Amino acid sequence: MILTVTLNPCIDKSSKVEKIKPDSKLRCAEVVNEPGGGGINVSKALKKLETPTVALFPAGGHNGNMLCTLLKEEEILFHAVDTKVETRENWIVLETSTNSQYRFTFPGREMMEETVKSLVDQIRSFSPEYVVASGSLPSGLPDYFYGLIVKNASAVGAKCIVDTSGPALQALKGKNAFLIKPNIGELCKMLNVDWLDKEEIPTAAQQAIRDGYAEIIVVSMGGEGAWLVSNDKKYFVEAPSVEKKSTVGAGDSMVAGITYFLTQGKTLREAIRFGVACGSAATMNEGTQLFKKTDAVSLYTSINEE
Repeated sequence: MILTVTLNPCIDKSSKVEKIKPDSKLRCAEVVNEPGGGGINVSKALKKLETPTVALFPAGGHNGNMLCTLLKEEEILFHAVDTKVETRENWIVLETSTNSQYRFTFPGREMMEETVKSLVDQIRSFSPEYVVASGSLPSGLPDYFYGLIVKNASAVGAKCIVDTSGPALQALKGKNAFLIKPNIGELCKMLNVDWLDKEEIPTAAQQAIRDGYAEIIVVSMGGEGAWLVSNDKKYFVEAPSVEKKSTVGAGDSMVAGITYFLTQGKTLREAIRFGVACGSAATMNEGTQLFKKTDAVSLYTSINEE
């Protein structure tokens, strides 16, 4: 079973407007509300791959109730812990005249550390095979929190995949997650270096592995593709050329694709190819729709044929 953990969930509100202008009343299209946050997006993506998950997250207030309702409508199993504070929301606005996307991300209200610790402790009760912890930390939580998730996952023999950034990612040093997914800039900060060329990434990632960040490191390079590096393997997959409509959820889609292939017993080379295919497929859709399975499979086939 795959358990996804989202410490800072949200409601993603997306809309369209012809042109964004200052000091003007902007006539937007009807708003679309969708459940969001890193781990929840991974659960949504895995559902598209016909793989069930349980989404574990804190929630509260009107938005928290809406989040649970939206997940029920999408038939995604979840376990929510009431935080007594309002769940945050994000806004995504598409300017149709230029096809430019504007993303407004809000921090969310501070929640009690003990409430989230209780949530993390519950990981053991699910006895998952994989734990996918993804997204930012809510206000007020210390950077080491993802390390607690890795510890609780390891206690029940689960492989823990972590996708986060900033100090929370750097705090994973020595925690030995199963897999992490930094971008190049984040990898530089992990190693305290100013710059890395594409060719230097495998060596740098293997140093991060020796530093105890993870057994496997996937270095995301956006539209260029991604590296997958372990102690003895290194694979680069170039992203296929697609018409991009949105980048929302592309990283979560990549994580979902990698996780799905690993649960199917595929090789690391196959897993990173399918991860890149899912991430690229997500950019082909507007708003927060993630990817279509048919697009992901088609792109994976084209990558294999290269």
